[in-house]
Amino acid sequence: MSSPIEAGAAPEAGAPHSNGSSLREVVLITGISGSGKSVALHALEDAGYFCVDNLPPELIESFVALEHSRSTARLAIAADVRSARSLPHLLPAMNKLREAGVTVRSVFLDASTDTLVRRFSETRRRHPLSDQHSLGDAHRALIEAIELERELLSDLRQSASVVDTSELRTAQLRSWIKNLVQAPAAKLTLVFESFAFKHGVPLDADYMFDVRVLPNPYYVRELRPQTGRDADVIDYLENQPEVPEMVAQIEAFIRRWLPAFEQDQRNYLTVAIGCTGGQHRSVYCVEQLAQRFRARGATLVRHRELDAREAAA
Repeated sequence: MSSPIEAGAAPEAGAPHSNGSSLREVVLITGISGSGKSVALHALEDAGYFCVDNLPPELIESFVALEHSRSTARLAIAADVRSARSLPHLLPAMNKLREAGVTVRSVFLDASTDTLVRRFSETRRRHPLSDQHSLGDAHRALIEAIELERELLSDLRQSASVVDTSELRTAQLRSWIKNLVQAPAAKLTLVFESFAFKHGVPLDADYMFDVRVLPNPYYVRELRPQTGRDADVIDYLENQPEVPEMVAQIEAFIRRWLPAFEQDQRNYLTVAIGCTGGQHRSVYCVEQLAQRFRARGATLVRHRELDAREAAA
């Protein structure tokens, strides 16, 4: 069987072209309608990827072969439920690329149902699956379409790095996407994410830890405007005996089960740490954990609430 990136006399994956360039990476952007796939694709285009939206999965191999023959180094492909009948072909196509030596990164964008309903209402766009439901109750039909879409895309979600866009601003999502694809290729990338429970729990978490039981710097006047990355807050938290103990226990849990996730061929593992406001305790814990795990390989840090604040500034 021919390689997915062979097209006529095109070289095999990883082999240099006559001009020294070869296809090195493909990013697959997929996810729930209304979750921000267009924003993600534009971010990748700005980062130097050749991007194509809504490519039928049956055409991925021939498209990749064509772009390889043109010396395109990095591709980004968006595929979703608009090609519902072709979805079963998507994962096998990605696996063939991996077997041919191409780095494939899969990113799945998701959002809460309430958020998606609000976005569709604001844009007045139809859901791709809305025709499959009764038109008697538009609100109910939209929710049913979203639930059906989640079911159809469940396999893709399990094999990808999930990004919950429910609370993300556009600039924030663009930044997170660029960080994901710029991370070094590794067996498994660890993602540590801080968040505020008062703004909802992230849908992209594989593990979630609640650190609201720890002493809260918010109630110290001088520390209230600072964050878990500031020296005074760090000193305060490290002088509370239960804080280092909590971080150590989370670290021990992750180290115990990390080899199992690596053997399971996971590409990403997202660990979410939540406190009340997503500013002090959760931020501190995420920074500490990321520092302790960086030596093992690719490690990313997200601060949902802090990143949103910076994006709005």
